Amino acid sequence: MPNYNGVWSLSTQYQYRTGWPVPNPQDMGLFAGGSLTANIDFVSISSTGNALSFGDLTKARFSLVGLGSSTRAVFAGGLNGGATDIIEFVTVETSGNATDFGDLTVASYSKGGLSSNTRGLFIAGSNAAGGLLATIDYITIGSTGNASDFGDTAAAKQKAKGFSSTTRGVYGGGTVSGTINVIEYVTIANTGNGSDFGDLTVARADPASFSSSTRGIFAGGDASGGGTPSNVIDYVTIASAGNASDFGDLLAARREAAGCSSKTRGLIGGGYEGATVIQFVTIASTGDATDFGDLTGNGIGALGGCSNVHGGLS
Repeated sequence: MPNYNGVWSLSTQYQYRTGWPVPNPQDMGLFAGGSLTANIDFVSISSTGNALSFGDLTKARFSLVGLGSSTRAVFAGGLNGGATDIIEFVTVETSGNATDFGDLTVASYSKGGLSSNTRGLFIAGSNAAGGLLATIDYITIGSTGNASDFGDTAAAKQKAKGFSSTTRGVYGGGTVSGTINVIEYVTIANTGNGSDFGDLTVARADPASFSSSTRGIFAGGDASGGGTPSNVIDYVTIASAGNASDFGDLLAARREAAGCSSKTRGLIGGGYEGATVIQFVTIASTGDATDFGDLTGNGIGALGGCSNVHGGLS
């Protein structure tokens, strides 16, 4: 490996890709935190291979959530000695540590996240006392500042996970008194409460989630709410409400893995079964997951995932 001195942006590093293994920042997937670490990993979604270190969060934590625009990745909430209200961001084309963005409306963890290119939503979760939330917060990704109230989910819940098209946000699964199969949706540009979309094929909490502009996928999760990993992958057509359909299976069952995607490929990173493995699927097809590579190993469970090329971006 060549010895390039100095501090380089990712785009500059990519110019030296023949001698330095840096992914193309045009299709960046990021995995942050988990297992009480501050590490942020990154990969090039269109390739395969092991993750590299991007930088660090402002505070180590797990059970955080990620979402992204074409230029920024945003991470929020999480647990470290209690629930946090932290919202922070990185600029995806420049490696480095996260910067403070603002605060959630309530310190919380185990939230879902989804976004268009301009607006990000944080879905439900648990508060500092462990009470379930129905709150949906939103931010304008290109600015900084505290989150604002968007509306409420149909019932208070935690560990529901989301994805989006350019106009509609969808989130599904989670726990209430046990795992649930409920899928709901919102219109991202408006504010208001969630509406019923349909049901997952199998009730579970904390699936990895991602989407193209037309199809959304829920992968794995906790089938019991108490630590039973699932290998189920199912999908929905975002524009039309209805129940999920079977897509295929993960390489191995995983709970609390993180998802990110391009408009064609989805990645499932980590999980609480001691796995640094990143798996991938082709979103437009159906079939079982395939090995992609490995996380750095600094955080493998209850990570936050996002990308700068997902299906919610125009």
